[in-house]
Amino acid sequence: MTAVTRAQTDPSSRGQYADRLDPELWDYIDEVNSWYPPEILAASIAEQRAIYDRMCVAFHQGHPEGVTTSDGLVTTAAHAIPIRYYRMAHNTAAAIIVYYHGGGFVLGDLDSHDDICAEICVGTGFEVVSAGYRLAPEHLHPASYDDALAVFEWVAAASTLPIVLCGESAGGNLAAAVAQATRRHERHAVGQMLIYPELGGDETGRSYVQHAEAPLLSVSDIEFYRGIRSAPGQSQDDPTFSPLRDHDFSGLPPTIIVTAECDPLSSDGEVYCDRILAAGGHAWWREEKRLVHSFLRARPTVPRAAEAFARIVADVHALGAATKR
Repeated sequence: MTAVTRAQTDPSSRGQYADRLDPELWDYIDEVNSWYPPEILAASIAEQRAIYDRMCVAFHQGHPEGVTTSDGLVTTAAHAIPIRYYRMAHNTAAAIIVYYHGGGFVLGDLDSHDDICAEICVGTGFEVVSAGYRLAPEHLHPASYDDALAVFEWVAAASTLPIVLCGESAGGNLAAAVAQATRRHERHAVGQMLIYPELGGDETGRSYVQHAEAPLLSVSDIEFYRGIRSAPGQSQDDPTFSPLRDHDFSGLPPTIIVTAECDPLSSDGEVYCDRILAAGGHAWWREEKRLVHSFLRARPTVPRAAEAFARIVADVHALGAATKR
């Protein structure tokens, strides 16, 4: 895959995960850490982004046959938001997906998750609009949320297709916040898929404690990204920052949350699902066993990740193809 020197994890340092994770997944973890080691958080943001971008290029799988893309801008009063539009040639889509990439609100862009969006487009047959929202620390909260909302509103105005919100990690936070803000919009989403989302959960929760030092994402990493995104005096109770801090979970679209077992964020998905159900909504939470945060990028080489991704694509299709609008 790459020409870099692999930084193999010392088996004696793998702790509770030594036998819990498949060898193929450890190979993936080692590959990620050889590109983007945990200590990279001490580097400048510019250096972190440059290394992350190179890693994303190395992992990129190209586009499946039949998908076409075009780049554009969603213009607001203050600035323009980059978007990438995916569609299947010679195909009439039944729905459109608004996709928000991961990266801790600090990393990532239209290119970092480009192949994932292309595969979701082909796997569902739906159109996909990927949002290149503004990043911290140059743009603190609510910049990323404002951009996420603006892209949703643009899609709602530009397309008549049913809208499915989809976000991964930090993007899951944005998707949930947009769903909550637009739940009574005339063109509200018909469903949302949240993939190992960061939702502002309580760090005393189950997975935060059990998987505080999980491979590829630790509780200290989560705290770093939350802190760097925060504006001065930012309230953790703001639901546009922490969707789990909302006081009303009614009226949300059918929601599927997929988390990784060995990820401190897994409890966020579980709690979010429970709150939607308690409010009378429809929600499903699935914890993918023996996987870690960012497993979507492992789908080409890790069978468990490939199977989990296939389930996600099928779920997104089911959300968009539902007859009840």
